Amino acid sequence: MNKYTNSFHERANAIADSWILEHYSLSELNFETVSHYRERFARVKPNHPWNGLETKEFLYKIGAWGKLRDSSKEGLTLAGLLMFSEERIITEVLPQYFLEYREHAGAKETGWTKRFTSQDGTWSGNVYDFYFRVSAELERHVWLEEGRALLSEALANAIVHADYGEEGGITVEKEDGAFRFANPGRFRLPVEAAIAGQMSNLRNPNIFKMFLLIDVCKRAGSGLKRMHDKQERALVQPVDISQQTNPDRTVVTLCPLLFPAEMSAAMETEIAESLQQPEQQWTEQDGQGIEESFGNNELNSININKSSVINEPNSVNNSPNSVKKDANFVTKSLNSINNEPNSVNNLSSSDSNEINVCDIDGEEEEEKIDERLWKMAELARRKKRLAPTVMEEMIVRLCRERPLRLKELAALLERTPDGLRNNYLGKLLEKGKIRLKYPDQPNHPRQAYIGVKER
Repeated sequence: MNKYTNSFHERANAIADSWILEHYSLSELNFETVSHYRERFARVKPNHPWNGLETKEFLYKIGAWGKLRDSSKEGLTLAGLLMFSEERIITEVLPQYFLEYREHAGAKETGWTKRFTSQDGTWSGNVYDFYFRVSAELERHVWLEEGRALLSEALANAIVHADYGEEGGITVEKEDGAFRFANPGRFRLPVEAAIAGQMSNLRNPNIFKMFLLIDVCKRAGSGLKRMHDKQERALVQPVDISQQTNPDRTVVTLCPLLFPAEMSAAMETEIAESLQQPEQQWTEQDGQGIEESFGNNELNSININKSSVINEPNSVNNSPNSVKKDANFVTKSLNSINNEPNSVNNLSSSDSNEINVCDIDGEEEEEKIDERLWKMAELARRKKRLAPTVMEEMIVRLCRERPLRLKELAALLERTPDGLRNNYLGKLLEKGKIRLKYPDQPNHPRQAYIGVKER
């Protein structure tokens, strides 16, 4: 241990990440990471006065650079080092520092199908790049946007609450249908109080502030509460929070609704292939400024290795007004099907191989289903190019939720009706994965598609 590490442990009761490392300068930073942060900050806050500041002054404003008021000394804060430096330099100050993401191969196999750590030398190894690199992996597996949001929340929670001076490091692990987020250190509040969200006691408030400024985090103390409040809709099982001792460690386990394994694999192949394509540019729409997408720009500084699965094309529909408009259209269209006198919803029975469409009690339940359909189709709207197997699986799942007409599928997926009919629906009908609502009247004006339940 060097003098910084000793001092860190001596200052255990202080606000750890505000500690100033007076001999660590801007030269210790990974400037691709800093540049990426500033680009994202500018997208989120295009008119903010800090956008015009020089690098050092900008870092000072966000809490990454510190000044000792009783002297002329200044330097990186511990938060700035963790967010923007590189693994080798970070471990000079915090020898226990370690970040890891891994996916287990499965019950019948051993080892991992995917793994990267802060020590592998293919990326910076700092916590900022770790967040976005892991987020891209999590998104590849999870079906609903709410599920992905909760996983990102748990990841940010682990980074913000970690005790980087303790053993174990931050580990994000996928095994079967569960994601475990483990970080050194325990909550400074009882778990019940943290879930209530009425107070907060952050271990790394400056790291939290930096994430807050780019809309990764919300207000302090709200993370676990949001997980708890949304778990019924987004998770298969309730959130599990475990506090361990010797060493102190917190493990948060989430079980979201996952893509089928073959669908996730197809997405990985497609995203990897997209790295060969020219980078999409940020666009302005309707005077709203530059909208943020999940595109290639999102992770430029994280890993330029072509095999990394980190990129997606720009959102097909990044105008808030247009999203709202289309969502309303889909809701109205779906309701019209559900209210039809001869709707499948009103049938007393159906083939045992087909998904039963439940009777809906009132408009509130209808709205929930419509909202779920909209979120389930989000991936297709974000990606202009989607692997056929992924699109087919998405269409089948949508049609299992409720009978869907061609124009409704087109609106949900943001594809042309002819394209869907010619490229997907005909094949799915032949394979028996979907069926017609009116099989004896193919040209029925209210024709719709129904997903067939897997045997």
